[in-house]
Amino acid sequence: MAMKEGSLSAPERQPLDWQNPSFTDKEDLYAELERVYDICHGCRRCVSLCDAFPTLFDLVDESETMEVDGVDKGDYMKVVDQCYLCDLCAETKCPYLPPHDWAVDFPHLMLRAKAYKFQQGDTKWRDRIITSTDPIFDTLSLPGLAQAANAAAGSKALRKLGDNLVGIHPDAPLPPFTHKPVSKAMANEIGADLKAKACERTTGKVAIYVTCYGDHNEPQVVEDLVSVLNHNGVAVKILKDAKCCGMPKLELGDLEKVASLKDANLPVFLKAIEDGYDIIAPIPSCVLMYKQELPLMFPDDTEVARVKKAFFDPFEYLMLRHKAGLARTDFITPLGKVAYHVACHQRVQAFGMKTREFLQLIPNTEVTAIERCSGHDGTYAIKSETYEKAMKIARPVVRRVKESEADTFGSDCPMAGRLIAHGLDAEGENGEAAEHPISMVKRAYGIR
Repeated sequence: MAMKEGSLSAPERQPLDWQNPSFTDKEDLYAELERVYDICHGCRRCVSLCDAFPTLFDLVDESETMEVDGVDKGDYMKVVDQCYLCDLCAETKCPYLPPHDWAVDFPHLMLRAKAYKFQQGDTKWRDRIITSTDPIFDTLSLPGLAQAANAAAGSKALRKLGDNLVGIHPDAPLPPFTHKPVSKAMANEIGADLKAKACERTTGKVAIYVTCYGDHNEPQVVEDLVSVLNHNGVAVKILKDAKCCGMPKLELGDLEKVASLKDANLPVFLKAIEDGYDIIAPIPSCVLMYKQELPLMFPDDTEVARVKKAFFDPFEYLMLRHKAGLARTDFITPLGKVAYHVACHQRVQAFGMKTREFLQLIPNTEVTAIERCSGHDGTYAIKSETYEKAMKIARPVVRRVKESEADTFGSDCPMAGRLIAHGLDAEGENGEAAEHPISMVKRAYGIR
């Protein structure tokens, strides 16, 4: 019986069997890489998503056989090094995900290869350092050090030195560090006097997982999220004892560290849930970890499943409240033309474009949604060896923002917004900063 092309069944991401010894067995891994690479070579639907697929196809096309069997297996990891686990290939392009008989899950295969590389010690010390967000960010946010780090980021001489010594590209936009993280600056509870009004999936009280980035780099996004929630009658609790979500270590292949961070965070999240709170994180990658990646790593963990059920993207939450008639729509400031970049790690959560839907509730606001990768992708855009590739990936997004002649632009992912602004500046635009959609909403409400 001939194998059918594609599948009429809904795709299903399968659990990640990462604790099985065969997961990092070299012979088994390389056999699977060869199998999947051959399927991808025959399909090529994903060529425009990132540089992993062009790297693979160039290796094939430049080989003697022009097939995968002609590619030196020593080059297989060149493909892996270009994957930043955005999941777009699996979630938006690939017709061969399970339940298809070919059972292709390219991101999970790349993660498996990264775990093998990590186990073999084949990772740069730079990458081990920059993915250790809790200790690094805590240190750089200390008074005096935050100012020094920000000054160094703006120094051409020091950036060139950092390129030579560390491998951080001198032109890559780096986030600023605040000397007083949100977890220390904000009260534990804000709007505690607000009476919670529950609806079908929400309790009407929110515990905010501020995340490493929100805590140390863009506290304004967290503050604006709190303001918008309070304005909509939602009491807020700041989770101050939570650790990194583990996404940086996942991208590195350090799955044991991901597991330990999960173990540290679960008691914090479960306590909030038991106290009647839903959980929101302002960074799409951190939401994705608890809604998809960790549930796939720990499919039988009932506590992970419980946290998954209570975890929300900010605009997913606001639209649920709006559907129940519990979100305010008394906006007083129109936004005009908005160029809205849809973050990859939000797209693959498969709840729809809730950010765009909520922004479109604002009168005299026209939203252009851009569904292309920004190219930032964790640490990919700041590394010396991949910065230029990241800027190439970002180019179509930058072009769409320019063509939209927007009054404001931004992304649910602040890092993506920063790289888009950087791309506009590189092309001679005004150098205008990106605005997070939650900050746009705060402005539209007229909240001071």
